[in-house]
Amino acid sequence: MGFWTVFVIAVGLSMDAFAVSVANGCRIKRVTLRDALRPGWWFGGFQMLMPVLGWFGGLALRDLIQSFSHWVAFGLLVLVGGKMLVEAVHGGEHEDECEAERRSTRDMLVLAIATSIDALAVGLSLSVLHVSIWWPALLIGLVTFAFSLAGTLLGCSIGKLVKGKAEIVGGLVLIGIGIKILLQGLH
Repeated sequence: MGFWTVFVIAVGLSMDAFAVSVANGCRIKRVTLRDALRPGWWFGGFQMLMPVLGWFGGLALRDLIQSFSHWVAFGLLVLVGGKMLVEAVHGGEHEDECEAERRSTRDMLVLAIATSIDALAVGLSLSVLHVSIWWPALLIGLVTFAFSLAGTLLGCSIGKLVKGKAEIVGGLVLIGIGIKILLQGLH
């Protein structure tokens, strides 16, 4: 799998974390660099860890699903992308006011896990496609770190404009990559 394909997957996966980071930035009246780094580390770290866990899980199942692995990858990516689209269209509204509240460590852990579940499915997909996980996981983590940092810094100033759109773009990207994998597997 080429660099640009993995990069596009990373951008798609980072959209949930970006949207949550924008909302987090909105919660803080004066965002500091430390405030922006915190979600970056949490979200980027979990986005890097979860594909690795999915990949190892997929290795255990790979021999069982080898003949239809392109369908599995397609199904998982379309499911994840579709979920992102549904959440973007029917999800909760963006918070209207900025507050002087920072999220607790427990809240950050829950948000990091929630925004990285999709990456677990991508890791499973990569294992059935015989793709090494190490550099894709690193790239996914770095891209998510950067998007989370930027999202927190941008906060309220763009929160209302991009939240739903970022998740829609991310969902469409993952569905497109799923279709590409399916078409390659059918040939």
